[in-house]
Amino acid sequence: MTEERQAVGSVKNLDFVLLLDCYGTLLTERQRNLLEGYYDEDLSLAELAQPLGISRQAVHDSIRRGERQLEALEAQMGIAERLKAARAVFEEIEQLSAELPEPQRSGIAEAAGRGISTLLL
Repeated sequence: MTEERQAVGSVKNLDFVLLLDCYGTLLTERQRNLLEGYYDEDLSLAELAQPLGISRQAVHDSIRRGERQLEALEAQMGIAERLKAARAVFEEIEQLSAELPEPQRSGIAEAAGRGISTLLL
């Protein structure tokens, strides 16, 4: 696999990890457990299938179905996208405030944190 394809796979994994964090409780317990094992614990299809006594294909199908559900939920609610945007704004504020003297820097960081918390609600 080329570096570019690996990087794209990593980004996709990070996107699904975020979606799982946002919407995982809306999946069935089995789907959530399989997706958490696959993305959070980096377990293989075989490692996920064995304790359940099902095939790797069944695990694969369940994971894909869960991914589609997560994507559909994100398309309807947009929580993960708003969270990413808020994080980007906060990172930019941190970078810009690093150039300020210390007393001003602390106040700006605190205000930015409060603003982002409000944005996410």
